[in-house]
Amino acid sequence: MLRLLKALPAILALAASTALFTSCGSSNTQVRFVNAVQNTADYGNGGLDVDVNGTKYFTDITFPSVSASTYTAVPSGTDTIEGLEYNSTTEVFSQTTPTSLLPGGEYTMVATGYAAGTGGNIVLLAPQDNNTAPTNGNVEFRVINASPSGPAAVDVYIEQSPFIGNIVQGTNQITNLSYRATSAYVTLPWNSSGDGWQIYVCSSGSTTPIAEFDAAFGSQTTASIRTFVLVDNVNGNTMSSAPIVLADLD
Repeated sequence: MLRLLKALPAILALAASTALFTSCGSSNTQVRFVNAVQNTADYGNGGLDVDVNGTKYFTDITFPSVSASTYTAVPSGTDTIEGLEYNSTTEVFSQTTPTSLLPGGEYTMVATGYAAGTGGNIVLLAPQDNNTAPTNGNVEFRVINASPSGPAAVDVYIEQSPFIGNIVQGTNQITNLSYRATSAYVTLPWNSSGDGWQIYVCSSGSTTPIAEFDAAFGSQTTASIRTFVLVDNVNGNTMSSAPIVLADLD
């Protein structure tokens, strides 16, 4: 009995430590939420509130949001994600995460598709992020195709600004990126002119841009990462020429 009593504090301490680890491990996935659902009129012309497993984690995420939301700690594993009209209990969609969220991981969660009826036309994406800085003098890009009205697949050309010429003479860094797909990270040396980049999005196999935009960031001593989310026009049926730009790392 004495030996058992002496061992009891150690057992209790181990149990407390295990409980603390389990509790922390269940809520240490970092997620940012992007609202790429273009027909905002179907959910009140405002933003989305987003519940994770019945608890509100994001509020009033509008479309299109240039900054989306900052990273927020949510439960790891397979979660139920519910989108609600801002400041109401009216459900826009309810889905489980398309992948199990790893403890300690960072994810960009994107709701795309169309808000209609019970939200069955909403698609949830959750690519894992890699915010490890590239080596100094380099920048990284990634593209998420969340444009349901765009072509079946796109090629993406990334050129240093000012770009003079025709992209026929260039090389597409991202090829055949289909709707709902996420590209790998593309590493490029910084633009020594300091003028940033010109990005062209074309139907796969074509060199005629359907969207083009500028992005200015990075320097010789500042490693930077950007994620571009391709989306539709507001309440439209074409790909927007202005993607949602996420500043992953400056």
